[in-house]
Parts: sequence; structure tokens; C-alpha cells
Amino acid sequence: MEYVGIGIIAIVVILIITSIKVVPQAHAYVIERLGAFQTSWSVGLHIKIPLIDKVARRVSLKEQVLDFPPQPVITKDNVTMRIDTVVYYQITDPKAYAYGIVNPLSAIENLTATTLRNIIGDLELDETLTSRELINTKMRSILDEATDPWGIKVNRVELKNIIPPAEIQDAMERQMKAERGRREAILRAEGEKKSAILVAEGKKESAILEAEAQKAAAILRAEAKKEAAIREAEGEAEAILKVQTATAEGIKKINESKPSSQVISIKSLEAFAKAADGKATKIIIPSEIQGLAGLAKSVVEIAKDDKVD
Repeated sequence: MEYVGIGIIAIVVILIITSIKVVPQAHAYVIERLGAFQTSWSVGLHIKIPLIDKVARRVSLKEQVLDFPPQPVITKDNVTMRIDTVVYYQITDPKAYAYGIVNPLSAIENLTATTLRNIIGDLELDETLTSRELINTKMRSILDEATDPWGIKVNRVELKNIIPPAEIQDAMERQMKAERGRREAILRAEGEKKSAILVAEGKKESAILEAEAQKAAAILRAEAKKEAAIREAEGEAEAILKVQTATAEGIKKINESKPSSQVISIKSLEAFAKAADGKATKIIIPSEIQGLAGLAKSVVEIAKDDKVD
């Protein structure tokens, strides 16, 4: 009996321990009671009734990724290609996820392949290659609506890789090479054009600067000549002014000293001698010989007076 009591106590302890459940963060437990759905446990400590309640399913509420293998699709212009799709989803209703569909992941994969074929079938090859964002948006909208009854929310759908046929890839590579060659030629031509424009502008600037320099030099030379002429004219005017001033002063002194007739006669003879000195000049002798003799006599007398003094 003692061992039976110990066994019963051990069983009770084990049942109590197994009845205590802790739900971790970002998880949910689906609880069934006698085979029927009872509730969903969120994060925290929970106790279930032993032998009556059981954890039917542990569900992760984190965002999850489904990377499907490439799916063969046919475009509107009958080009077969393979598209690799990635689906980002999150479980929002643990009960619907547990009881809504048997295999949710397989259902999402098949639904994705079907939706992708329908969308690509309405597009041509070029549109398919250039309309990834449009395809992603349409697929996300359709998948999110279809998976809502399953307790799943589709957050994003991405076309990871689009693989066209080999011959299409070769044609695309040749086209890309031709396009790159065309762009290279355009860039080279634009570079040569810009270089020629810069050279022409440089020559133009150089010619303008040279012309401005020549103009400035000519202006400076003209101003220098003008200044020299002004200075020369001022010098001549000053010289003439000084001569006239000296002449005026001489006349003034003569007038003040009242020279005699003999001085005037001598000055006249000196002027007459200077006029005839060393030059082939015709001298016209006045007809008044007596005046001239009188002038000579005056000169002799003045000379005698100077000797006596």
C-alpha cells in the first residue's frame, strides 16, 4: 500500500507539472478539450486540465518566408520562362490556421503558382521584365485575400528571379551590348563637342584679352603723347612768357632811365651789325647820308668819353 501511495503521489505531481504551460513570445497554442477547440493561449503562464485539455497546435506568429522553386510560366507572346517567387506571410488567427486548411504552406505554394501564371499570361515578355513592381502588388493582393480565411496574412510577394529562355537571353545580351555601344558613341561625341566648345571659348577669351591689352596700350601711348605735348606746350608758353616779361622789364627800365640819343644810336648800330654779321644779306643804306654820318660821329664821341673815363 505504501508503494501504491507513493506511485499515486508521483502521478499527481507529474500531471500537475505537465499541466503547467508557458507560451513564449510571438507564439500561440491552440487548446482542445475532449477533441473540440477550446481556446487559444497567448504569451504567458497557463494551466490545462490534465487528461482533458491538450495542446493541439503550437503556432508561430512571426513573419515567415516561403521561397518557392522557379515556376514555368508562358507570356502573352508565347515565351516560356521560369520565375522564382518569394512570399512573406504571417499567421494572424491561430484557430483559422489550425482548422481552416489541411496543409497551409502547400496551399500557398499552389495558389502562388496559379496566380503568377494568370498574371504573366496577360503580359508580354518586355512587360514582364519591366513590371516587377506591378506583378508583386497584384500577387500580394490576390494571395492576401485568398489566405485570409486560413488565418494567414500575406505581407509581401517578390519575384526573386526571372529566367527567360537561352535564345532570349542571347538576344537580350546582344541588344544590351548594342545599347551600350550606342551610349558610348553618344558620350564620346558629346565629350568631343564640349572639348571643341571649350577650345573655341578659350581662343575667344584669349583674342578678347589680347585686343583689350592692345587697346589699353594704345590708350596709354596716346595719353603719354598727349601729356608730353601738353608739357612741351606749357614749356614753350612759359619760355615765351619769360621772354616777354624780360622784354617788358627791359623796356620799363629803358623808359625809367631815359637813354640819350647817343645810346639809342649805338644800339641801332649794334643791331645793324648783328643783322649783317656773317650772312649774305642785302643791306639797304638810307638815303639820308648825313643822318648816317651824324650817327658815326656820335659813336666816336661816345668812345672818346669812355676812354677819358
